[in-house]
Amino acid sequence: MKKLLLMGLFGFLGFGCSTSKKIEALKPEPSSQTPFVFENETSHINIPLEINISDINTLVNSSLNGLIYNDSILEDDKSEMKIWKTAPIKLIEKNGKIQSVLPLKIWTKVKYGTDFLGLNDTKEFNLKGTLTLESDVTLQNWKLKAQSALTNFDWDESPTVRVAGKDVSITYLVNPTVSLFKKKITKKIDDSIEKSCDFKPQILSILAQLSTPINTSETYETWFKMVPLELFTTDAELKKDKILMNLSLKSVLQTMVGAKPKNTFDPEKVVLKQASKVPNEFQMSVAAVSTYESASRIVSKNFQNFTFEAKGKKITVQKVDLWHKDAKVVIALLVSGSINGTIYLTGVPKYEATTKEIYFDEVNYVLDTKNVLLKSANWLASGLILTKIKEKCRYSIVENLTEGRKNLEPYFKNYSPMKGVFVNGELKSFEFEKLSIQNQGIIAFIKAQGSMNIQIKGL
Repeated sequence: MKKLLLMGLFGFLGFGCSTSKKIEALKPEPSSQTPFVFENETSHINIPLEINISDINTLVNSSLNGLIYNDSILEDDKSEMKIWKTAPIKLIEKNGKIQSVLPLKIWTKVKYGTDFLGLNDTKEFNLKGTLTLESDVTLQNWKLKAQSALTNFDWDESPTVRVAGKDVSITYLVNPTVSLFKKKITKKIDDSIEKSCDFKPQILSILAQLSTPINTSETYETWFKMVPLELFTTDAELKKDKILMNLSLKSVLQTMVGAKPKNTFDPEKVVLKQASKVPNEFQMSVAAVSTYESASRIVSKNFQNFTFEAKGKKITVQKVDLWHKDAKVVIALLVSGSINGTIYLTGVPKYEATTKEIYFDEVNYVLDTKNVLLKSANWLASGLILTKIKEKCRYSIVENLTEGRKNLEPYFKNYSPMKGVFVNGELKSFEFEKLSIQNQGIIAFIKAQGSMNIQIKGL
């Protein structure tokens, strides 16, 4: 009887050991290197440049003060002349041109008469008048170029000199002098407009600021960066007291993952080119990061209350952990039942567009795990169990795609990287492009397309 009891006890213990085994498979350690990835897209960004003529008016008045013309040589044209600005210059838009009105005070010394028998004399006059110019403007080499022409010169009083008791008009003597100096005075106005409207320092400063990498997600270390290449501009158009131009910035838009990238903007490499029409569309890759922690949590839920059975054996997956290893993802399953322990698989993540899910292809046991199973639980190494596990290893990234879009949208809604500069735009499409396996997680790169405007207010 004792012998039978002992045999039954050993039989029970033997059965227990054979139906519930503990396995100890070697854990594949995560890759230690932190990859740094980026995606490049060449795009055109619209920069509508709007300049108030009143701003130019202010700048021109600040650069032209007091004495603005001085001719001290009498003999070349029988006159000396000094001209002062007596009131602020007024610039307005008129019929698609800039009209400049200059109130002037003129001191002139005029030589009149004949040199025969010394019958000549000189007189000094103080005159006041208003000079009117009209200017065509273009943008050349970053500067607003004006080409002005004198259209009118109104004297407050007609210049005269008293000869033999009579006032004799000498307008005919002064006017030729005006004809001589008008090229010089119009050039002064043109030079002043050009000097006041040199946009290169300001635009390059704006581009340098826009080229500073933007952290779109601190949690996932994702960055957006713009690298300017060329700047195209259309002809200037004068309308409603404003100068309007369309600039289009050709640039590389980069999405990066990892440490903060450097600002590599080189102002010397940005070239300004003339164009009759400029494009206005951009495309870029947006990184939507699905961390292994969040993916593990979702996949674990997929296995909840599910039992794998084969050949009378059963296991239940208690927990799933995912991590990166050598360009693949390790799928660690903590199981209990007929066997206890952790089994390790690897797979290549893929994207299913219809369900917006990540699933794993080429799923197989890690070599050490497979060897352990073949020795102690070969039923678990069967293709049928592997297929069932694979079916459960998938998860939606709709939330990640939505977050990726939300991270980008603030930079399209009146974003101001510096005073007087505003970025607005529209995302017209937001579609999956490809997956990348990184230490931070599985990154879904999304192709974003749309339009972007960078508005510059003020000079």
